[in-house]
Amino acid sequence: MLRGIRIVEIEALGPAPFAGMLLADLGADVIVVHRRQASVPGAPERSLLDRGKRSIALDLKDAQDVAVLMRLIATADGLIEGFRPGVMERLGLGPEACLAVNPSLVYGRMTGWGQDGPLAGTAGHDMNYIGLSGALWYASLPSEPPMAPPTLVGDIGGGALYLVIGMLAGIMNARACSQGTVVDAAIVDGSAHMMNLLMSLGQSGALAAGRGQSLLDGPHWCRVYRTSDGGFISVQCVEPKFYALFLDRVGLAADPQFASQFDRDLWLELSDRLAAIFAAKSRDEWISLFEGSDACVGPVLGPHEAALHPHMAARGTWQTVDGALQAAAAPRFSGWEQKTPAKSPARGEHDAEIRAGLTER
Repeated sequence: MLRGIRIVEIEALGPAPFAGMLLADLGADVIVVHRRQASVPGAPERSLLDRGKRSIALDLKDAQDVAVLMRLIATADGLIEGFRPGVMERLGLGPEACLAVNPSLVYGRMTGWGQDGPLAGTAGHDMNYIGLSGALWYASLPSEPPMAPPTLVGDIGGGALYLVIGMLAGIMNARACSQGTVVDAAIVDGSAHMMNLLMSLGQSGALAAGRGQSLLDGPHWCRVYRTSDGGFISVQCVEPKFYALFLDRVGLAADPQFASQFDRDLWLELSDRLAAIFAAKSRDEWISLFEGSDACVGPVLGPHEAALHPHMAARGTWQTVDGALQAAAAPRFSGWEQKTPAKSPARGEHDAEIRAGLTER
């Protein structure tokens, strides 16, 4: 889908290379500018996040290498960098310098705090960003500290995906009017924006300010329960018709307490009762009981076990490439064959090829 688009990615950590991977998955020519030596001792030679990209190794403090990079930038539709604000400017590679050689360039900047604001120059990580943005607040039971799945809400959801959206929007605009732009993709902004779906529930009274009092973070029918074998079962039968199916399968259809699905005063007690019920059987026993129903009950699986689940296997969602388990490209497009994830390049693997391409131009 993105064939013909070239992205130059400056080597970084976390959401920036993930954004580059997603663009490469969709067909863009992503050239990652690796350091000549890995910055982390013992780092693997090839990164999963570099799959489908081409690699050139450059020293951004070397004038000759910077000249090569600037020639490469002149051929690109977009650039991705993930440093703290000011780092690229100190290298002489800030937006002003790059747009001078390529006025149509979309310059993508991936940070946690954004390019400005009181915290812009300070260090932080995924949990810090989503903690400040509000996105971590509802991420656990009220009796436990908030804890979201590592990197998914911040680095990926509020960071990399918003950077990709910004890059594609900028490229569309540049192709229409030949004017480049700078994309300020901040995890605090993206993860706060993601909260709008949840915040919309507040308009109907379904979202409370306190934890454990809203429709998606407090009810007994919206939780994960431990089973007798140490496994976990997810229950989220929000609509009354699905809740009725759930009660029927679990043998509670005639229980008067469970009939009051939306009585907040009963949620904690009913959660305790369900916890005891689910603890009496194994995960697979419960899955067998709910199989084929619309009760909205399912297993909680790790990636390796998920790869073996019949549904995930049928879709080919998880694949093993060069011995590494990884998820296939998403989303999918009609009329386009789903491909095996491309291999990751070694550091500088395509140096000669990329330099030759610049010479030809």
